[in-house]
Amino acid sequence: MRRGVLYGVLAGALWGTVFVVPRQLPDFSPLLLSAGRYVMYGIVSAAALLPMARRVWPRLTLADGVALVKLALAGNLLYYLFLATAIHLVGIAPASLIVGVLPVTVTLLARRDHGAVPIRQLALPLALIAAGIACINIDVFTAHGNGADLASPLTKLAGIGCAVGALVCWSWFAVENARYLQRNQHFSGNEWSVLWGVVTGALGALVWLLIVLLPSGSVQATVTAARWTTFWQLNLVLAIGASWLGNGLWNAAAKCLPLTLSGQMIVFETLFALLYGFIYDHRLPRPLEIAAIVLLIAGVSWSVRRHAGEPRRTAHGDGIVPSAD
Repeated sequence: MRRGVLYGVLAGALWGTVFVVPRQLPDFSPLLLSAGRYVMYGIVSAAALLPMARRVWPRLTLADGVALVKLALAGNLLYYLFLATAIHLVGIAPASLIVGVLPVTVTLLARRDHGAVPIRQLALPLALIAAGIACINIDVFTAHGNGADLASPLTKLAGIGCAVGALVCWSWFAVENARYLQRNQHFSGNEWSVLWGVVTGALGALVWLLIVLLPSGSVQATVTAARWTTFWQLNLVLAIGASWLGNGLWNAAAKCLPLTLSGQMIVFETLFALLYGFIYDHRLPRPLEIAAIVLLIAGVSWSVRRHAGEPRRTAHGDGIVPSAD
């Protein structure tokens, strides 16, 4: 349990960086950001796959391939496309607060899984998390001088819609990925992450090719060589940190924790995204933001204690066996 929670926190710390990069690259379209990040992720994953290819390849089935394509599309390409668009339109804080609802959506989707604590026992922890997200929401749309205030109502609506799209993609991905890993334990978290990265890279390359072939592919033709260098450097950092290492840590956490708890670990992505946003903006959090952070941490900690008191069982092969801590 403790190991799984640690993996989840570290994954959140790495994933929080993806909220900052779109703000650093406002002159690149969200589609280019998504394709570029995952092409680089695919290259890093292919390099990591080479030493283990002989032992991994014989275990790969057609069902694994289908699952990898679905998970790569929803959890990587579409999620980041929606997220980058939302950050471009309304900023880091609004996007992170909407994606921050993930602990609630994943917990509700996973409420019938093995190892899930009954929802009624999680009502108060979830209420704290919801209150924390509400504090962030109130602060973002009432504070003066933030990015959301400068956007038109239509732009705000489009940005919020894209953030909701990111929320839907990741909610589905988090549940389906964890379920697949618990049903099929013939890959370690690291092996699955590497395979997932290779498939994502192939899909990202197809998207990049589509961008080049379409007439709109010349939109970034005026970007300077220095900005392209920055683009690829930042995408390399995301590929190694947020994608390869972060996904590996998340897969390891998913194998250790029941879905209702692993879903709550995603709240740390929101917390770290806010922290990085404060650093990027060179400011301290406002009172409502501090309240939100306290409420979110308290809600997750309370949930961890609730889960620690419950016997856990996970799927293994065709039967159900006690999970190993």
